Amino acid sequence: MLSEELRYKLLRLLEPNPHLSQRELARELGMSLGKVNYCLRALMDKGWIKVANFKNSRNKVAYMYLLTPRGLEAKARLTTRFLQIKMREYEALKIEIEQIRTEAARQPDR
Repeated sequence: MLSEELRYKLLRLLEPNPHLSQRELARELGMSLGKVNYCLRALMDKGWIKVANFKNSRNKVAYMYLLTPRGLEAKARLTTRFLQIKMREYEALKIEIEQIRTEAARQPDR
């Protein structure tokens, strides 16, 4: 199953860089080539990206992964949700840091 975060990260990478190869995507995301292939197929099945062939001097044929209008809408929704999650994590981390600072201030110097 493709996580929301992974969908977001793929769409975020592909929108400005549709020419990225699966190998480059795998390197950027720190995952296997096979998993990237699986994820791209899942996004194609959802209708969020389409694949276009183009001639490339390095490769005989390369691919571009273009976000569809549905993909752009999905990316906007995922961005909002991802931002909300990260803001909650940030707030919780700020509280934890303040608690650690308070605890450290109470400790005698060694």
